[in-house]
Amino acid sequence: MEGYRVLTTLLLMRSGYAYVPYSSLESVIENSKEGYYLALRQTQKTIRSPRPNWQRWAVYFLRALQQQKQRLEKKIERERLVLGTLPELSLQIVEALKERGRMTIGEIVNLTGANRNTVKKHVATLVEINHLAPTWNRQGNVVWQTLTQITLCDSTHETHHVHLL
Repeated sequence: MEGYRVLTTLLLMRSGYAYVPYSSLESVIENSKEGYYLALRQTQKTIRSPRPNWQRWAVYFLRALQQQKQRLEKKIERERLVLGTLPELSLQIVEALKERGRMTIGEIVNLTGANRNTVKKHVATLVEINHLAPTWNRQGNVVWQTLTQITLCDSTHETHHVHLL
């Protein structure tokens, strides 16, 4: 079962469905295992016949993709609601981190022009509500990055930052 998941994700991403890695198809299938195995068995019964019947499997699979997309839409809407309630400085911090990847408190202060202690308070609040997380740079300094940011490498081994929102 694992092979189809990897292949499906790869094919969907190559077809332009960039949301696929951020909303688990595996969890959709896990929640509907009975339907998955039923559709699979019914299709497998006809697979060696002159006219295999793919309809049951195709319908199951398309519905699973639809559920996956709906789950991601809900995640995005929740993110929008939370971001809509943040103070302006917090929004500036989140947006700056999305653009730049990682930043120290000092870099955030320089960019926003806000008081260092005020920035620290906003960062602490953003950590509490799961928008930011601390990491460390090569020099061992604490840097901040958004939890909605993922770094990917494409086939040319170039690094790209992908934002969930």
